[in-house]
Amino acid sequence: MIDSDVVTLSRMQFALTALYHFLFVPLTLGLVWILAIMESVYVMTGREVWRRMTQFWGVLFGINFAMGVATGITMEFQFGMNWAYYAHYVGDVFGTPLAIEGLMAFFLEGTLIGVFFMGWTRISPVKHLLVTWFLALATSLSALWILVANAWMQNPVGSAFNAQTMRMEVTSFAEVFFNPVAQAKFVHTVSAGYVLGSMFVLSISAWYLLRGRNVDFAKRSMTVAASFGLAAALSVVVLGDESGYAVSENQKMKMAAIEAMWETEPAPAAFTVFGIPDVPNRTTHYALQVPWVMGLIGTRSIDKPIPGINNLVEETKGKIGTGIQAYDAMLVLREDRNNAQAKEILAAHDKDLGYALLLKHFVEDPRKATPEDIQKAADSTIPNVPVLFWSFRIMVACGFYFIALFGYSFWLSSRRRLDRNRWYLKLALWSLPLPWVAAELGWIVAEYGRQPWAIEGILPTALGVSSVSASQVWTSLGGFALFYTALAVVDVVLMLKFARKGPDGLGIWPIAPRDPSLHPAVQD
Repeated sequence: MIDSDVVTLSRMQFALTALYHFLFVPLTLGLVWILAIMESVYVMTGREVWRRMTQFWGVLFGINFAMGVATGITMEFQFGMNWAYYAHYVGDVFGTPLAIEGLMAFFLEGTLIGVFFMGWTRISPVKHLLVTWFLALATSLSALWILVANAWMQNPVGSAFNAQTMRMEVTSFAEVFFNPVAQAKFVHTVSAGYVLGSMFVLSISAWYLLRGRNVDFAKRSMTVAASFGLAAALSVVVLGDESGYAVSENQKMKMAAIEAMWETEPAPAAFTVFGIPDVPNRTTHYALQVPWVMGLIGTRSIDKPIPGINNLVEETKGKIGTGIQAYDAMLVLREDRNNAQAKEILAAHDKDLGYALLLKHFVEDPRKATPEDIQKAADSTIPNVPVLFWSFRIMVACGFYFIALFGYSFWLSSRRRLDRNRWYLKLALWSLPLPWVAAELGWIVAEYGRQPWAIEGILPTALGVSSVSASQVWTSLGGFALFYTALAVVDVVLMLKFARKGPDGLGIWPIAPRDPSLHPAVQD
């Protein structure tokens, strides 16, 4: 039987490392594009303040990038440490985009960021600008391949179970890459990163204005952040709608849980703005609904229903039944790889094999499962409804708040009144944590909402763990917690140190004097 303690601890460890790593990824994705914008203005105008802006925000970007690398590498260790069977069963598919990301993007990022920091006095401004833009593209490329791998976990297309090797294998890499979930997740995630990067610049710049420091520097930085942030915040809402449609098409249980939709509603389904999910009684109390909205978002139509949790559980019971047939055929083929009848049965039902594996949590041999075992396995496919319900709504509320804040910031910037309202500056400063809150909640919705699956419909999370003891996982979990706590202290200390110094205290690398021949008509 499965050791529940090992599964729970392994999940806790991966959640710890993933949530912590995701503190740095969105800021890297967003801040690097702001650097590219600022340096472009510097090269076009020759104004020294824009170079100082690029260099100052570049220092904070570099600190964040280093922390992201350190935390990202340790995440991948866990596939061998805690999730060995997962790596064995689906490594041929999942490992491919990870390998490409390491070869095509990760090393490229590392090289370009070195040139970014060390190239100010060694290459021309135009060449350095190209390096910055290529660095921005490389960070997006890195995110693309990671999200292609993650999207395959959500929607495992372009692959099939091989009865000879007893593993999942790639059948079409094009399908894996062009997975609609991957495309939706990529554009939504990078847009959220742009929002976070913009808020980071906006909030720290507001701090300078509140103290009357570096006023010209801060106002220009806020102008860039307000413009870029407004476009990004609007994009997040639009692209989030596309991501929601992808979920409703490929992960119906996750969508039903997000909506706390226990029964299938007549089309078009309503969106529940507020409610209190009652899991034991499978109902939602005090539901405040907006007609049609969920149907339009989830189905792009007014005549297609969104199935409820109870209906999906019943469908799952049927898939478990056919999955047991596939499981039996798989065991026959282990003994006799040329058994034609077993091959035929497995080919007909291999898509449901993962549902039979859900029974492993309740019975040693799925073929001996009782109706009670099947019901338990089907019920286990319901994720934590209250967590998903509220995580999604808080995330959406943050998204609309960002639109309002950046919209007002843009309006103030266009009228050159950014430093006139202290209440606004305080609001901008206090809003700094919110994009991180929204990003982490988005991760929870995406990953926690997939449970109990490691690979949706293919491999239950409980079967993916390594053959280790709970005490061994406790040891590694404690080590990661200590390591990440130390990194958190270092990150906060460095960020505060250089933010308080400001651009005037910048002494990180030598700055060559500006060549007047580049911009002869421009004065500093």
